[in-house]
Amino acid sequence: MKLAVFNDFRIGVVAGHVLRDVTGVLPSELNLVPAQRMNWLIAHWTDYEAPIRDRGADDSVMASAIDDVTLLAPVPAPPHIFAAPANYRKHLHELGARSVSKGRTAREQGFFLKAPGSIIGPGARIELPRNSLRRFDHESELAVIVGQGGRNIHRDDAMKHVFGYSCLIDGTMRIEPGSGEEERTMRKSFASFTPLGPYLVTADEVPEPHALRNRLSVNGEVRQDANTADMIVGIAELIELVSSVLPLSPGDVIATGTPEGVGPLTVGDEVSIEIDRIGQMSLRVHSADVVSPRPF
Repeated sequence: MKLAVFNDFRIGVVAGHVLRDVTGVLPSELNLVPAQRMNWLIAHWTDYEAPIRDRGADDSVMASAIDDVTLLAPVPAPPHIFAAPANYRKHLHELGARSVSKGRTAREQGFFLKAPGSIIGPGARIELPRNSLRRFDHESELAVIVGQGGRNIHRDDAMKHVFGYSCLIDGTMRIEPGSGEEERTMRKSFASFTPLGPYLVTADEVPEPHALRNRLSVNGEVRQDANTADMIVGIAELIELVSSVLPLSPGDVIATGTPEGVGPLTVGDEVSIEIDRIGQMSLRVHSADVVSPRPF
């Protein structure tokens, strides 16, 4: 099933180019915290899957064209965004002096965090700090959405904790050796630096997540084109790693790392990501409206 969050955090089921609003299936109390609807639905999926499927397939429910709604991130307010660094061999050394991995993979480094407030959806725009002279890059990634939470999850049981998948662009301000060497979490957590979408595709629709083609282009030029089969640390091991440190929660997002081909984004660019079975989305790159008091 393809789930979408749209307009004022309503939830829809997507089939082809149309969407059916299934928000009415959920408890009305969630109207007080609409951004949490998807997290709540994921946590209660066992009880709500059947009615959601039924309403999503009900021809009597008015369908809207995807182009007529504003798609938000399919998980607008994840409790955490965990991210795997250096998880594709060919990406390990391509940044040269700007790399912080020093040849170490995600297995040795562990994970880092991105701020949940950096999440945006397909209907938004990527904003670079105004008047910055720094380099800002795209990183194309498969996102894993956690369903059943838990602590100390063994990799043999880990895939049972996956609710679904989405596309994720990991925006990054690169370090400048000797001058700008800020912490990775900050460099990757500017507002709008984590586009997620266009949909949340449930795990049953993606029987082999380690065999998906992952492509990213800028202004029509393909820059990243790889397969999730090339990941060094697979999804199950990533779940084991993260849950060994702290409990996973429904709606947590795990960014599984980027392949080779990362490159700069500039104002005016259109960046597009497409992952097999998951979907495609394109976003424009803009300059932030104001200059921040802390220059970058």
